[in-house]
Amino acid sequence: MSFSLIHANELTSLDLLIRIFVAVLIGCVVGTEREYKNRPAGLRTHVLVCLGACMIALAEGLFTANIDASTSSNVTYNFGRLCAQVISGIGFLGAGTIFTQRKKIAGLTTAASLWNTACLGIVTGYGYYWLSLCGCALVLVTLMLLQKVIRVNAIKRVEVRFSNRAETIPFINEFFEKAGIKVLDLDFHIEAPAEDSPKDGNQYANTYTLHLPGKLSYTDVINQLAAYPHIYSVRTTNT
Repeated sequence: MSFSLIHANELTSLDLLIRIFVAVLIGCVVGTEREYKNRPAGLRTHVLVCLGACMIALAEGLFTANIDASTSSNVTYNFGRLCAQVISGIGFLGAGTIFTQRKKIAGLTTAASLWNTACLGIVTGYGYYWLSLCGCALVLVTLMLLQKVIRVNAIKRVEVRFSNRAETIPFINEFFEKAGIKVLDLDFHIEAPAEDSPKDGNQYANTYTLHLPGKLSYTDVINQLAAYPHIYSVRTTNT
């Protein structure tokens, strides 16, 4: 059996079963990684997407072969239209895995993995096994290893709530300076104290837009700031 696209009318039942099996295998591999990380779309979803895309590619090839065999050469058709609809339709399925929690968007990577799985299923259905297997390997590398190899400390906003402004602000500024953290922007908010609060009983909320050096993570920053007595809340925010 050739590892390239052959005419659909030359495909045997074994050829069809092998393509279906490879599609299920690819869906299992990608889906297992998503299932392990407890993402919205896991093993079964990725297997079904890859299998369905492969079946559409096979059906389109068989349908095209039947047209070639039963009609004259004057008949024209758009090869690939069914597969194009699969790629478009997966967008609606992927949208279901994207959600917003505390003004933070999550699920984009899982949506992208579903779209890639559909593409791999189509390529498998066309018979390009090596291309689909290499694509599957690259998807796994991207999902599992890319962030470990290429570490990017994105610019984020950190909200710090504190009291005793006279002592806390110098501490925060000194901490940022020693750690090599660049403050790109600063927003602040003051909450008025209650009537029975002691002097300087104001509660302050400073939101810093930070750029961290490569050796430092936002978890380290939050943990070290939260250890200061007058700081009672530290969190990252998108607002």
